[in-house]
Amino acid sequence: MINPKIIRKNPDMVKAKLKTRGIEAKEIDQYLAFDQENRDAIAEAEDLRKQKNQLTGQISQAKDKRSEETQAKIKQVKTLNNAIKAADEKQKKVYAQWRYIAIRLPNLPDDSLPIGPDEAEDKELRKWGTIPEFDFEPKAHWEIGENLGILDFDRAAKVSGARFVYYKDAGARLERALYNFMLDLHTQKQGYHEIIPPYLVTGKTMFGTGQFPKFTEDVYTVESTGMTLIPTAEVPLTNYYSGEILDEKDLPTYFTALTPAFRSEAGSAGRDTRGLTRMHQFNKVEMVKFCKPEDSYKELDSLTANAQEVLEQLGLAYHVIVLSTGDTGFSSAKTFDLEVWMPEQNIYREISSCSNCLDFQARRAMIRYRKEDGSVDYVHTLNGSGVAVGRTVAAILENYQQADGSVKVPDVLVKYMNGMTVIK
Repeated sequence: MINPKIIRKNPDMVKAKLKTRGIEAKEIDQYLAFDQENRDAIAEAEDLRKQKNQLTGQISQAKDKRSEETQAKIKQVKTLNNAIKAADEKQKKVYAQWRYIAIRLPNLPDDSLPIGPDEAEDKELRKWGTIPEFDFEPKAHWEIGENLGILDFDRAAKVSGARFVYYKDAGARLERALYNFMLDLHTQKQGYHEIIPPYLVTGKTMFGTGQFPKFTEDVYTVESTGMTLIPTAEVPLTNYYSGEILDEKDLPTYFTALTPAFRSEAGSAGRDTRGLTRMHQFNKVEMVKFCKPEDSYKELDSLTANAQEVLEQLGLAYHVIVLSTGDTGFSSAKTFDLEVWMPEQNIYREISSCSNCLDFQARRAMIRYRKEDGSVDYVHTLNGSGVAVGRTVAAILENYQQADGSVKVPDVLVKYMNGMTVIK
């Protein structure tokens, strides 16, 4: 959540920034009104309790409990009890109204973001790699995979419905090679601790990273338990320290994990319905960072560089874009997207998002750290795909395809493919 002190102190700034994210100024006015009512109700209840405690003390010290004066004070205490109860009930009501708004406000966008309602205003920052040229008409990855017998969408649809796939033989090996390569890179070179987290989490955990309550329709929930299949490893990794106070000396801390991601893709009908781009279930290697507030933008740059290195070692051309205010995710203050070149479509497609959430998630999940001077503050959290494995398979199939329908294996993956250099 946004630090309430920021909204109280700079409401006009908050209104201006959140307007670029589709939030009307009246929501901030309502937030502030309920916030003030809540604080007034707390102060009122505290004052009433102070009066009650003073009278109770006087009553306990009275020599004659039956005296007219003491009996009047006893009546006053009863009246104060009713007033305290009313003040508490009022405070609970206005707090609930305040919180309803507070937990649905997105993070404040960083000043460096391009302003705009959607991806049309995203800005390209840099490019890397050489876009491949073919002396034949390049095929789409799903056609390549089906022709090679390594991807089977039809049988997956028979078993699970649309947007599922069977990986088979060299296809399964390629997927496994990719995530093993990514995990080795992140853990052996980039300083991440490898985690295998739970794949089912509670609603409180989903709230901590900002998926709930706003995006409940985008996930799969197990009705019998109320638990949710994770849409990304960001959820269990970021919540690893929920409710804890870390030591400053332990920051920064980096986690990485390979997990399946489960997404209902609500509202995406008609978009990327073919192939591996938008699946209901896919594997992803995630990176999560916890750091001190003053270090988070430096850590965002290094997080993005970590994801870039995956694509560079694979020899896949990509570009980096900074998302506009309207395109940035709910919990993020700033996001860099890596988009890989897809020859058949002749465009770049997203393969990784690297985000700085500042203290937004830490406030929801109560993740703090104790400074050397003994004071306590919220950590900053960052997350990024390192990278989406299925989309990387798609990119390799399209970028490394050959005229005879075979696919060359990127050099860095050959050892993970048991020496296989070409998928035939």
